Amino acid sequence: MSFEQGHDDLDVIQPGESIHVRADAVGAKVVVTDRRLVVATGDRIALDVGFHGLRRIQFDIERRRPATLVIVPDDPANEPQVLAVPRESYDEITAALAAVGHRLAEAD
Repeated sequence: MSFEQGHDDLDVIQPGESIHVRADAVGAKVVVTDRRLVVATGDRIALDVGFHGLRRIQFDIERRRPATLVIVPDDPANEPQVLAVPRESYDEITAALAAVGHRLAEAD
């Protein structure tokens, strides 16, 4: 799996998998598929976890600063992701959060 900087193609989609939302953060892409959440930074996959493997997601918005998105996986072997989100990406990021929230709610 890889992400090539300067390209829109994330080579992380498996056969039969579909992308629900793709959103930009500063220096990263956040992708929510029908199976998992992927964070790509530069030319690497920083996080690739199924919905069941998410512990917490937090989205903080402050005046005069980029928002902060924190994604904490359940498994401590996976590094939490702290991403800056510019105002122009709020719509896509909140759509990604809603997609993840719906998947987590379905799991109960």
